[in-house]
Amino acid sequence: MSENSSIHHESTVVEEDTSRKGGLDGYFKISQRGSSVKQEVVAGLTTFLAMVYSVIVVPSMLGAAGFNQGAVFIATCLVAAFGSLLMGLWANLPMAIGCAISLTAFTAFSLVLGQGISIPVALGAVFLMGVVFTAITVTGVRQWILTNLPSGIAHGTGIGIGLFLLLIAANGVGLVVQNPHDGLPVALGEFTSLPVLMSIVGLAAIFGLEKRQVPGGILLVIIAISIFGLIFDPNVTYQGLFAMPSFGGEGESLLGTMDIMGALNPVVIPSVLALVMTAIFDATGTIRAVAGQAKLLDKDGQIIDGGKALTSDSVSSIFAGFVGGAPAAVYIESAAGTAAGGKTGLTATVVGGLFVLLLFLSPLSYLVPAYATAPALMYVGLLMMSNVSKLDMSDSVDALSGLMCAVFIVLTGNIVTGIMLGFGSLVIGRVISGEAKRLNVGTVIIAIVLVAFYAGGWAI
Repeated sequence: MSENSSIHHESTVVEEDTSRKGGLDGYFKISQRGSSVKQEVVAGLTTFLAMVYSVIVVPSMLGAAGFNQGAVFIATCLVAAFGSLLMGLWANLPMAIGCAISLTAFTAFSLVLGQGISIPVALGAVFLMGVVFTAITVTGVRQWILTNLPSGIAHGTGIGIGLFLLLIAANGVGLVVQNPHDGLPVALGEFTSLPVLMSIVGLAAIFGLEKRQVPGGILLVIIAISIFGLIFDPNVTYQGLFAMPSFGGEGESLLGTMDIMGALNPVVIPSVLALVMTAIFDATGTIRAVAGQAKLLDKDGQIIDGGKALTSDSVSSIFAGFVGGAPAAVYIESAAGTAAGGKTGLTATVVGGLFVLLLFLSPLSYLVPAYATAPALMYVGLLMMSNVSKLDMSDSVDALSGLMCAVFIVLTGNIVTGIMLGFGSLVIGRVISGEAKRLNVGTVIIAIVLVAFYAGGWAI
């Protein structure tokens, strides 16, 4: 081969490589982050299957408060599609967004049923919460909170969310149940039941597949158990493939029905602020934990493109109020996708696209039983608990405050409560140990605000 033809051949290879990287690879920085298109797609599918339960749970919760369930199903799909596509295409992070279960419960049981607030006013409150949440994000307050999150509490939040995820998944399939007798609040469920056995076998199978580095191992387990359920479990039935989306009949559609002026009533404003406060620490803690697990932190321990990530979930809550859904947040189930190798926004984009499809394929959501996704969530929970090794035990006040945060996230069933106790114990511990100089003003302010939030009885 002549020198000229050799040079031509090399330049052609470079051009081909550049053009390939200029497509999906270039846009999402897939190779740059050490991933592949296939890996991202598998991660997206894994996250989708881990969080698809939301389209059943959210309409059920809001339906109990009088919302039209068909309209809420559509709204839940739209919020997850909008938020996840925004996170994927704009922020380029592998985090999926959906209607937050904790904030859905507050909207249904506290706002509508508890305080007797009408559905349009409740949706107005969700919209207002999204506006305030976005303002706090855009002005840098949320980023300031992230920056002032002590390392012990940052790692403790990850540990606590991992434990929390483990407990939620185990409880969802009956592996761990509420103790009917005196003593500790939880007990072992019916060990020989099909959901419990399949969850344990599935979790062990994931251990083995991940050890062997089988691509898409978590997804394979979800699919295999779903097929098993369809064959052997009478509760898992094929209910069709296609269904046209409907916002409900005349007078039942929730699209654009929010009453913003009603939500500005002095009686409703405290509830809006409670939603905002909870979302700030719950969603921010979740984003930090998922980004940490996906190794998407910079050298200073801050999230890569963190500002865009924070704005994506707050804007999604504004959208949720408009379409008739519950407040939005990054789903902790996103960690199932990052555990499956998701490192870029393509993962979240796949999730968003699948939720658009689900608008038309809603009957398929019943083919994935809880015990098919529980092993994935329990596995992710265990992985996130590895943050224990990142605690600096030579700084015992910081490390133990982080562990206090972790434990009380689980014991109280609330991420914000754990963070509040972690901050409070850190500040008091530093002062009493004579290390007050190690505290920065931001940490002290956050601790005071959180404790006052709880002491004032505003916490969700």
